[in-house]
Order: sequence, then C-alpha cells, then structure tokens
Amino acid sequence: MQISNRQLFLNHVAQVSPKPMDLEIVKAKGVHLFDMNGKSYIDFISGISVSNVGHCHPNVVKAIQEQSETYMHLMVYGEYVQAPQIQLAKALTDLLPQNLNSVFYTNSGTEATEGALKLAKRVTGKTEIICFKDSYHGSTHGALSVMGNEEFKQAFRPLLPDVKILEYNSIEEVNKHITSKTAAVILEPVQSETGYTIAMNEFLKAIRKKCDEYCALMILDEIQNGFGRSGTFFAFEQTGIVPDILLLAKGMGGGLPIGCFISSQKLLNEFTHNPVLGNINTFGGNAVCCAASLACLQTIQSEKLMVDIERKSNLIRSLLVHPAIKNIKGKGFMLSLDFEDTDLNFKIIETCVKNGLIVDWFLFNSHSMRIAPPLIITDEEIKNACAIIMQSIFECV
Repeated sequence: MQISNRQLFLNHVAQVSPKPMDLEIVKAKGVHLFDMNGKSYIDFISGISVSNVGHCHPNVVKAIQEQSETYMHLMVYGEYVQAPQIQLAKALTDLLPQNLNSVFYTNSGTEATEGALKLAKRVTGKTEIICFKDSYHGSTHGALSVMGNEEFKQAFRPLLPDVKILEYNSIEEVNKHITSKTAAVILEPVQSETGYTIAMNEFLKAIRKKCDEYCALMILDEIQNGFGRSGTFFAFEQTGIVPDILLLAKGMGGGLPIGCFISSQKLLNEFTHNPVLGNINTFGGNAVCCAASLACLQTIQSEKLMVDIERKSNLIRSLLVHPAIKNIKGKGFMLSLDFEDTDLNFKIIETCVKNGLIVDWFLFNSHSMRIAPPLIITDEEIKNACAIIMQSIFECV
C-alpha cells in the first residue's frame, strides 16, 4: 500500500505545532493556491508577508530561470564579485538615505537580526540591547533574546545577557532606559505579531534622539513591513526618522529565501578586521535569490504596486463590517481583525480555509485574524476574499 504524501509529511518532516494545517498544495499562481484535488484558495496572507508580488510572478520566474542557467552557488559570502549581488545592492541603496549605503546579505530575517546585533556590539563596544514587549525578530538564540514574549523564550534560557524589554510606544520608558550603556535599540515600525501595532512617530523620534545622544544604534526591523507592504517601500519613510541599521527579508525574495541588514559602509567595514571575517555565511547573497529579489523590487516599481495600497486597504475595511469584528487595525496590507476571543477567531479561520481563503492568527495575539494579501491583488479578488470572511463569520456566530 502506497503511503500518502500527508502521512510521509507527518512521519518525516519535523513539526512545530501539534496540529499543522497540512494542506497539500500542488500549484500556486498570482494570489491563488491549488490543492491536490484542484480546489482553489485565495492566499490572503502572502505566505506570511513573503509573496508581495504574488506566487510565481512571471518576472521573478524568468529571473530565476536565467540566473540558474548562468551560475548558482560559487563561493562563500563576500569572496567573489557577483553581478546579481551588486545589482540588487545598488537598487536597494538607491532607494535609501545616504547612511544606508552598504548591504550585508543573509539567508533569512533572523540571520539579519543576528548580524545587526553583532554589528551594534562591535561598533559601540557596549553590550546592552533594548527591545520591546511583544516584538518579534526571529527565533535563533540572539533574535529570541530580543523577542518581547516570555512564553516563547522561557524553554530556551539562558539567552543573551544585558537585554532590556520596554513597553512599546512608551516615550517615558525610552527616555529613562536608553543610556550610555546602550549599544542598540531594536524595534519594528509596525509590530507584526501583536495584530499590527503601529509605532507613534513621537515614540520613534524619541528613540532616535536618545540613540544620537548616547551613541547607540537604532535598528529598524522591516522584515515583514518592507517591500511595499506598508504603502511605501519601507515603512520608516512615513515616520521622519532614519535608522542606523535596516533589516529586510520575507517579501524581499519574491518567494525565495533571502534577507539582509543594511547600514553604512563605515560601520559594516568593522567586520573586516579584529577579527577578520567578523560575520560570514555560506549562502547569503545566493545569485539566484538575488536575481529573484531584484526582479521583485523592479516589479513593485514598474507595476506601481504601492500606489493603490491605501485605497485597497480601505476597501477591505469597508467590506468587513460585522458585530463579531470588534476592531480592524494596522496599516496598508498589514491588517488585523479583532474578535471576542481565541476560540471564535480560530473557528472562523478554520472555516475560511474550508471555504477557500487562507488567513491566519498572530503569535502574540490569538484572538485576531491576520490579513496581509499580495500587493498584486485586484479589487475583485479582495471582494471575493472578504465575502468568504463574512460568510465564514455567519457560519460560526
């Protein structure tokens, strides 16, 4: 008897939850996923803010095909001059302020966090890192250390010392706790696992001022915020502040794994000595991933995908009106639907999936539904998705 893929999945692929969704997807195109039975699902979360230009965008696929026929892996990070890395770094830094002019490639967002924390310690000679309650920056040991949720951390201690966790959006705590001991302050402009909590501009400016005062580095994590999801290419563009280090990943790769941290050439040059190879990896800046990322970046620009984000976001809000929805918060294509409790939220999410719509919850907010569609989604697809949510609420309430 032949064992099904589902059973092989459960037998041999390591699980991270006791009840995985285990949808068997055989194809993805645009905003749609298709399972082994031919059933279509609207992906209303973009694989958790990854597929910003949709699944298998022709531009991205073409770039992957062309680069994979030229070369893929050549040598560990930073040794060879590789055109895909150079072109992507130039395209990224052209979009950024002058102090963010050098790109260090990683394989993921959590590696970008790790590199940024190392850089802050190397540059400042200090060890104290300040982060915020309910922050999420990845799950490796350093990134986990600056996660602002004890439930996800307690089983893995001891973690990094000298980490302070402050209240998000508290200017009073920022003014009190950022001192001459502080190496860096790390935060998300929009917290991605709380149900999309937006940083107040006054809060960000207070952090920037204190970092400047005490020669600490301000690290902005736009791993989920970036590549157009907020309505601008980077969310910090809307705030009036500029970070010392910027973290990117997820939507950066058009579906392939890539991340980076961006800072000034002066600061990143600290990794070249005392010790040499101060930060290194094998696959960071992989040629195929960089080609895919450049195609993703250029597609967002050429197709003007950010122009309509605010209008489409407001369209989603206008279509989701029901007494069971207690609040809708967030920015751009980062929206959170708040329900009465976790049980109802999970029931509605499961019903949405059954009805052909992929939505999800948040790590630190289980009573809210995550909505983060691809930037390419049309008005008609939004209406269809919202109709499924409304139908699913009707079936559950």
